[in-house]
Amino acid sequence: MGRKWNNIKEKKASKDANTSRIYAKFGREIYVAAKQGEPDPELNTSLKFVLERAKTYSVPKSIIDRAIEKAKGGSEENYDELRYEGFGPNGSMIIVDTLTNNVNRTAAEVRAAFNKNGGNMGVNGSVAYMFDNTAVIGFVGKTEEEVLELLMDADLDARDIIEEDETVIVYTEPDQFHTVQETIKGAGITEFEVAELTMLAQSEVTLDVETREQFEKLIDALEDLEDVGQVYHNVDLG
Repeated sequence: MGRKWNNIKEKKASKDANTSRIYAKFGREIYVAAKQGEPDPELNTSLKFVLERAKTYSVPKSIIDRAIEKAKGGSEENYDELRYEGFGPNGSMIIVDTLTNNVNRTAAEVRAAFNKNGGNMGVNGSVAYMFDNTAVIGFVGKTEEEVLELLMDADLDARDIIEEDETVIVYTEPDQFHTVQETIKGAGITEFEVAELTMLAQSEVTLDVETREQFEKLIDALEDLEDVGQVYHNVDLG
């Protein structure tokens, strides 16, 4: 799964370069998670997950607190979580997760991004079956063998554990995300390079230079949309 880690790093580097937009999107996600349940992450798994992911992007505490306070204040602002699926050049597959207060606007913007950049929208289920919902946790400070032993002692399973450039990446089941992360924290790890649920392609495709440039323009166009939270794909960017 090393190539998949490369894709995650590429995506994170791209987002790190657009901090103000990313912070705004996290503010929305935190607000929605806090409003849908308790505003306390210890009592709200969805909120806890979003906050853990926000930490890996260094989202300021002020933005987190503002979003939670907004939810506590009973704001009537409502959002829908919608997923779009589509195709890019040369057999590339793309999943787009959105959070929107205007479904018609979001659908039109996502469709336009595909159409203007060499892609096309698919129907629900046309792409998602080729991806696996996976928890990914990456950190430094332990070896692959140490982490494997740690999880075995805690009677926890992992889909895969790899070590690359001193970073250990654990791939595990989504419902094991918090348990695995808390076990790792218990071993002295306090900072994570990545801690999120993602959609990993079961197989990846490689594009030539020209086609890859077109594909990356499509991904950039989708990620630039205000309502888009996550974009997943099956192209090897390593």
